[in-house]
Amino acid sequence: MKLDQITDGELSILQVLWQRPEAATREIAEVLYDEVTDPKMASVQKLLERLEAKGCVQRDRSARAHRFRPLVSQEQFLRSRLQALADRLCDGALAPLVTTLLRSKGLSRSEREQLRKLIGDLWPPKETTSAPSPSGTGLG
Repeated sequence: MKLDQITDGELSILQVLWQRPEAATREIAEVLYDEVTDPKMASVQKLLERLEAKGCVQRDRSARAHRFRPLVSQEQFLRSRLQALADRLCDGALAPLVTTLLRSKGLSRSEREQLRKLIGDLWPPKETTSAPSPSGTGLG
């Protein structure tokens, strides 16, 4: 998959597909545009073809109206894009990106609680138990 080569137009298609398990070209166009015209349908079809070539969507040709489903999740896409950004700007380190983002945007109490829970789930605090010394005297 070539996630670093996804254009903004292709991303808009993926965002529609992340909201539903699969969709036909017309259904995607109806989400993206107030009025669906032939040129807009052709545009969506071309973007879907590019995404298919990049391995990001799968086409089901079993029905007259082909249906598409994403082969990449939003999380995979974000992870790839953030890592590419970190590689370019921070020698691969993610901490400066996360720190800058968290400091630049005011977080609600709920968002802060979600982040604390996530950090606790991913990296639970280690239990500190004093193990007996090898000699058994406690003096080590």
